[in-house]
Amino acid sequence: MSTISAADVNKLRQLTGAGMMDCKKALTESNGDFEAAIDFLRKKGQKISLNRADRAAKEGAVIALTSDDRKTGVVIELNCETDFVAKNEDFVKFANEIANLALTNKPANIEALKALTIGTLPLEQRLLDEMGKTGEKMDVSKYEIVNGENIVAYIHAGNRMGVLVEMNNAPSDANTAAGKDTAMQIAAMNPIALNESEVPQDTINREIEVGKEQAIAEGKPAEMAEKIAQGRLNKFYKEYTLLNQEFVKDSSKTIAKMLADTEPGLVVKSFKRVALGA
Repeated sequence: MSTISAADVNKLRQLTGAGMMDCKKALTESNGDFEAAIDFLRKKGQKISLNRADRAAKEGAVIALTSDDRKTGVVIELNCETDFVAKNEDFVKFANEIANLALTNKPANIEALKALTIGTLPLEQRLLDEMGKTGEKMDVSKYEIVNGENIVAYIHAGNRMGVLVEMNNAPSDANTAAGKDTAMQIAAMNPIALNESEVPQDTINREIEVGKEQAIAEGKPAEMAEKIAQGRLNKFYKEYTLLNQEFVKDSSKTIAKMLADTEPGLVVKSFKRVALGA
């Protein structure tokens, strides 16, 4: 059995919000495996946040942009070491330069982006130059690109998160507003998939297993546990898949209904969400 350190216990507590002793027991029972420990806590009835990845502590700026015709959208994350540098006007300007470089050239991946020239220098050299000016390590850690009929970009909370939403209808004032509302929903509620069909099977299996264990722990008959777990899985879909979520501005509607009410046939085809440090 691996040794469970106080630092490990505190890390799990920060990730989950569970008590110190509960975290220590969960890590002990799971032999130090954090994901298994989180499942252990959930099976015992602890309310665990599935958005724990947003708590990572990296500084920097996230920039999301779209082309003038709204057929391409990009989002990049430029990291540094301190909040002081991240809020500096020159740093944010540099992050925007990188995002525009990506939007203009449409590189396939982050490696291709770093190989591009920005101004008269390769991006990797510019990063080194900026590191020399600030004295801090600096890197582009994330890059996403979306191509489609109608892309809406949104930057949330002082460049700490960027969202791209791909919709099917040609751009209009009405669906631009709906796209921004949807992007704000994604920023706030962090859906894991567009709809039920896009939830990974291993996530579904995990939720069913946790649901069964919870039902049994609550004293429900074992033969009912599967049915109860399926019911809880449907609740999971409503909470964590975008189109099934309640619209935060009007809880009488789902996101799917809000979009349909905006324009006939309007749907979200895909989305990207990049949170600083996540």
